[in-house]
Amino acid sequence: MCRLLSALFLFLIISESMANDVKISFKVLNRTMEKNIPQIKPGNAISRSAAMKEKQPSSRSVGVFHETTMRWAWFPGYVPNGAVYYWNSYANRYEYPCKVSDCSAGYYSSSRGPYCYYPYGNKELSTSQFYILVNDHGFESLIWQYGSWGNVPSNSINTCSGDRVYVGRNKYGLGKVVSKHQAFFVVINGKEKDYKEYDVLTINKNYQSQSISNVNYDLNKGSYTEAGMALASSKLINKDCRAVKKSTTLSGTVTSDHSWEVDMSIAQTLSFGMTAGIPDIIGGSWGISSEKTFSWRKGYTYSESVTFSETIEVEIPPNHSCELVMDGKKMRGQVPFTATATRYYRDGTWRSATIQGVSSNVVGLKGAAQVERCVPIPDAVPCTA
Repeated sequence: MCRLLSALFLFLIISESMANDVKISFKVLNRTMEKNIPQIKPGNAISRSAAMKEKQPSSRSVGVFHETTMRWAWFPGYVPNGAVYYWNSYANRYEYPCKVSDCSAGYYSSSRGPYCYYPYGNKELSTSQFYILVNDHGFESLIWQYGSWGNVPSNSINTCSGDRVYVGRNKYGLGKVVSKHQAFFVVINGKEKDYKEYDVLTINKNYQSQSISNVNYDLNKGSYTEAGMALASSKLINKDCRAVKKSTTLSGTVTSDHSWEVDMSIAQTLSFGMTAGIPDIIGGSWGISSEKTFSWRKGYTYSESVTFSETIEVEIPPNHSCELVMDGKKMRGQVPFTATATRYYRDGTWRSATIQGVSSNVVGLKGAAQVERCVPIPDAVPCTA
């Protein structure tokens, strides 16, 4: 804990004020400021981008897609960004994995029109209503792995949650692996064929570490609000028939919370090493602090707090009570940013993507300590001459 102490014994009157026509003088005897260790804590921040994606038709319920950028996206009439593709050298065309409502897997190819073609019932079927496989930001590492007799390696991409139908291929093109039938099915010349050996599309989850860097904020596009708050208060009472000097210590803690939401689903099994400046109040206005490196998980909050204490002496008039307060401000800022997310794998490979997001910030500021009011004590015993 870093502790900054400033003991200022001031023998000059700091301020004089009038409260209910009573002249009050007070002085600050001591001031301290204690910075606490920053913490990373769970939060409930809501991603704007995530909320937008919830409105788009997609299928992310498949278990293997959990905490990845993979999804089955409703085909919009064109190849969406991040669509997974495969070059079929046998048919001399690009093929995109697709799935239909009954969870069968097949392929889409622009050379054959806006349809998903898939093997079923010993023939080739097609439909214009289908999902296409998307790897948002191209962030996930995808690997074709060998399988046979309906068996598939771990992290194989299936079509529907709870269904053991997987995206597969052989030299003739994309098709489906159906575990209960112990085979891979593909269309050749309009006919469904089955094979016992094949490749299965898998997600490489052999992660080593992750990082977020190159964070660039756009303060001009941020939204900001502020509100006052009371950090501490104290009441001093003088029932004497003469003015009395009394002292009290006001102590209050201001907390600043910072969170970051990004526009993609990311693995929570390991934290990100995040290197970024932090939106903060600098010189009275919003700015960006120097870069810090800390461990971060999506939805978590970087929290800093500072505790202020002031010992104040007040001269209280006869038969009066005085209330002292320490004021503060709560500043809120929503700041958009771009950054680079990088994931490193145990085999030495890595993948990176440019991401967008919003930083949500609540910054607490200490104001002045002051005498709020001094009022006569009700029904006080009158002073005699």
